[in-house]
Amino acid sequence: MVSLKGGVGKTSVVLGLAGAALERGVRTLVVDLDPQANASTVLDPREVTYTSNDVLADARAGVLRQAVSRSGWGDLVDVVVAERALEHRNRDLPSAGRDGTLRLRIAMDGLDGYDLVLVDSPPSLGDLTRNALAASHRALVVTEPTLFALHGAQQALDAVDVVRRSSNLRLRPAGVVVNRVRARSAEHAYRLRELEDAYDDLLLTPALPDRAAVQQAAGAYVPVQAYRSPGAREVGQVLGGYLERLLGIDGASGPLGGRAGATRRSR
Repeated sequence: MVSLKGGVGKTSVVLGLAGAALERGVRTLVVDLDPQANASTVLDPREVTYTSNDVLADARAGVLRQAVSRSGWGDLVDVVVAERALEHRNRDLPSAGRDGTLRLRIAMDGLDGYDLVLVDSPPSLGDLTRNALAASHRALVVTEPTLFALHGAQQALDAVDVVRRSSNLRLRPAGVVVNRVRARSAEHAYRLRELEDAYDDLLLTPALPDRAAVQQAAGAYVPVQAYRSPGAREVGQVLGGYLERLLGIDGASGPLGGRAGATRRSR
């Protein structure tokens, strides 16, 4: 998950996709690299031994497995939690050069047992986001329908391209999510048209509506799909469509594809 601007609801999209995966029986790991640790808080793990900060400090091959905690959402969703100390690592690691951006990728070596791995990165192009991109197959850009949406989305896509060329040739954009859209806002409608004109095939549709249920579900430490309100159902349906598109992006062999029992690892 990539956003170079804070406050666009990137973590809400991470949690929403994790909830959609849970609803469909897709085994999921959330790796929280955002020092705010909001995804970690809402996922409410029962016991934490190591954090993503510990993982990046160690960075031995396969060490991330030791930091996996069972979330409070049930057996199908695990989490590697974040902590505030990641703020210092986001500033300190760039001096390590190219090798510094591969620490998460090395730590994830040999990770299996998951159909989907979601990495939540901070809203900046610091070393944590570079580590997330270097370890991932696909990058999903999250933005809002505001004045700076087009510019911010393009910056994020440019960052994806830079990391792809420098350290991760398999990395591709998965799409652009427009979050917190108000249907009656003329400004939002105008900005959506701008984004549609600019990104067309990359834009995930329909856009995510602005619904209070998203924050209410987070406050209750449950997936939005488990929250009982019309707004939650609407958001849950949109996120379910996103998940199906994302898991099928490389063909129909994924856990939601046409081959029964097939699994694939997607980060």
